[in-house]
Order: sequence, then structure tokens, then C-alpha cells
Amino acid sequence: MLQLGIDRLLENPDLRQPLRGRRVALLGHPASLTMKGWHSLDALMALNELNIVAAFCPQHGMRGDRQDNMVETPDAFDPRYGIPVYSLYGDVRYPTPEMLDSFDVLLVDLQDIGTRIYTYVTTLGYLIDACAQADKSLWVLDRPNPAGRPIEGSLLEPGWESFVGAGPLLMRHGLTFGELAQWFVVERGLTLDLQVIAMIGYRPDEAPGFGWPVMKLPWVNPSPNASSLNMARCFPGTVLLEGTTLSEGRGTTTALELLGAPGLAIERILKRMQNMCPAWIDGALIRPCWFEPTFHKHAGQLCAGFQIHTDHADYRHDQFRPYRLIALMLKCLRLESLDYPLWREFHYEYETERLAIDLLAGGTFLREWVDDPCAQPGDLEQRLCADEAQWLKTSAPLRIYAD
Repeated sequence: MLQLGIDRLLENPDLRQPLRGRRVALLGHPASLTMKGWHSLDALMALNELNIVAAFCPQHGMRGDRQDNMVETPDAFDPRYGIPVYSLYGDVRYPTPEMLDSFDVLLVDLQDIGTRIYTYVTTLGYLIDACAQADKSLWVLDRPNPAGRPIEGSLLEPGWESFVGAGPLLMRHGLTFGELAQWFVVERGLTLDLQVIAMIGYRPDEAPGFGWPVMKLPWVNPSPNASSLNMARCFPGTVLLEGTTLSEGRGTTTALELLGAPGLAIERILKRMQNMCPAWIDGALIRPCWFEPTFHKHAGQLCAGFQIHTDHADYRHDQFRPYRLIALMLKCLRLESLDYPLWREFHYEYETERLAIDLLAGGTFLREWVDDPCAQPGDLEQRLCADEAQWLKTSAPLRIYAD
């Protein structure tokens, strides 16, 4: 039987004993729910036992009040409990001394989706640094990684740290949030009272969820456009589209599960992808589609593209490689149209100088590979395999749950 970290804390008085007499804060968001669907803040308050003095929220807010990307959330007071709710995606992203002075122990109960780019990962890293410096305790109430154990992509290069790249993580890292917290402490050589309240009964290689406990835990969007398990599986690749002029499906009901643009020669691109590197499109169903975003890129225009389906009999969890799939699509689009205005130039996640695609990739190598007409899939494969082997060696000792 699956038990989340929050449920274990609620059900086991012995686990809560070290919290008694201490000021406790909670970092949460809309998917911070118990197995019965009760928000973690409400459940902790209902114990009437712990001194919950503050709450923190990441991007999109504690209750999910910000729909679009890169929209800030202000500090507030919880109307029910009268405690401050500090935003870590508003006036600040790193906790202030005043915020840190408000608590002794921070409970982190965030649902991650298994990709380096997700800003909750960076928020976790910032809080771990801050708590270590301020001599605060940090407890992670662990949750599943819906993308599962497979790893894929590139390691972020030194000097390319940003709010979508907290350190030398792999794009699809294969760890739970509790395991990631351990990585931050080890990677940065920190001294921190870190406690991970591990799940019980979590089997990340178990079908059909392969990381997500299907029919045991409801899917609640951890961010407004993370609307399905399919999205979480696709995201390590489709997030790269944020750095391009192609629509990643924002403004539709299936954001980050599809891509497209007006007038895109999708049939030719798909054929070229199949001929160039069929192994990179294995493991999922790729379906040509047409859609019209209601907002964001190409709003009100008919876009041609394709949708990725892992909710299909063709899905092979150990073969599906979304990073390579999207990289191949970008490469084939470039070969179809050498002058296509592919790279989007705009202010991205508090960065004003560097291209978004380079921040997302963690360096310039992916963009340069796409733009080089002589570069072949094998060139990128060599780079990715080296990074993946390095990350596997680094991350394997941190894994709490048997595969």
C-alpha cells in the first residue's frame, strides 16, 4: 500500500515528535495533497498539535492562482489561518532573512515532475542553501516522480546556472524530490539538518504508471499546464520548445504534449525524422495534428504539428526519449528550412541577455548542433550518452526506492 510522506507524518506521532515545540512552516502548492485529497496545509492544521507559523509557495502560488508562465505571485495572508504565505516567485526567489527568521523547521511538500527545468527544483535548491546558512531544519515529505527512473538529456554546464537550471543536473533526472534534496546537500557540500520522510510502497518501475501510482493517487496539476501524466513524460523534451518560436501548446488543453506553428510542413518533417534517426522516435505514438492556441504563441492561428502520446499501447517506458525526439524535430525543421526563425529572443525567467534555448539546454551545444547542417544525430548522441553515464554514477547512491 502506497503512503506518501505527508500521510506518514500525519499518521505517525513518533515522526512528528521532533516538530513539537518548534515553529513549523510549509512549502506547498495545489498538488500538496494527502492520499485522500486533503490539502497538506489544512491537514497539518487539523492536527491541532503543531505550531504552523507560516507557509511558502513556489511559482504559480499555494493554491494555483497564476495560470500562465512567468507570472509572479505576491506575498499574502492565508484567509483561513491568518498566517503569512511567502512567495518565492514574486518580489524575491531566494528567501529573505525575515522569512527565514519566521520558522525553525521547513516542511517541503511539492509534487515535482522529474525535469531539471521545473522551477520547483531551483526553489528547493535555494531553500536548502538558505536553511543551511541560517541553521534551519528542512524536511522533505516525499512524493512520486511521474517521469519515473529513466534518465535522459544533458547536464547543465558550469556558468549556465539560472532559475531553470539550479546546478549540474541531468534534464530528466530520475529522482524524487527527497532524493534530489540529498543530491543538493552532497553536491554543494552543505551541513544541514535534512530529513526525508520517505514514501512506503513506492515502486517506480511498476506498470502501468512507471513512477506514477495510477489508480492510487489522483493527478492534480502541480502547475496549471502540467495537466496529465502524459505531459510529465513528454516535458523533458517539450520544455525545449519554450526557447523556440514553435508553440508548445500553451493556449490549448494539452500544453507541452504537442508542438506546431502556422504553415509548418509537418509531413515532410516527420518523414525526415523517420529517415534520419528512427530510434529517437521510438517508444510513443507520434500523431500529426492541427490546433489553434487561444493565447500565447500563434494565438488564433491554425498550427500544424504533432502530439506525443504515451497513453497508448505503443508506449515503451524504457525506450521513450523525449529530449532526443524534440532535438531531432528541431534538427529536421532546420534542414527543411535553413532560414526558419527558430530561436525565440525574449526575457526568459529573469534572464535578459542569454537565449532561452541555451538556458533550457544548459549551454549552447544543442542550438549549435541544430544549426550546423553537417552535424549528425551521432554527434549529439555521443554528448548525451557521456552526460547520462556521468549522472547515473552520481545519482545511483542517492536512490531511496528499490527499482
